[in-house]
Amino acid sequence: MAEKKSPPEAARTFLVVVDKSEEMGVALRFACRRAQHTGGRVALLYVIPPAEFGHWMAVDDLISEERREEAEALMQKLSEQVVEQSGQVPVVHIREGQPRDELIALIDEEPAISVLVLASSPGPKGPGPLISALTGKLWTKLRIPLTIVPGTLTDEQVDALT
Repeated sequence: MAEKKSPPEAARTFLVVVDKSEEMGVALRFACRRAQHTGGRVALLYVIPPAEFGHWMAVDDLISEERREEAEALMQKLSEQVVEQSGQVPVVHIREGQPRDELIALIDEEPAISVLVLASSPGPKGPGPLISALTGKLWTKLRIPLTIVPGTLTDEQVDALT
């Protein structure tokens, strides 16, 4: 009688929240290197803040369209970096809303996401709003591990860690 083989385990997906901070690049490199070394993938999440001119719908629409175009251009650029660093095309998510709410919703909706990678801000104001929220009140809403990488690491240091 033939032995049953279990189906292959799905590849790990390392989620990076994209913003314009310097430390985001450290989180991205860490996620790419981990994905490369474990046969995993990288997913990118960019959250467009909602327009704030609620009483001028045409202005809201124009601002939303411009922000969407900027987000798509940034994600295209970062996707090229991910391919270069990990050898895999990333999964790209662009959403509109509050970053922490959209992050938690995406993690809940996408079972393939297995690790959240964030880099801490080296500034005096603390590690950053997402890290503060996720290590505080929102901690219980995470169903996946949270990896926090020091935002001051060099490429060489990240490479040595991964």
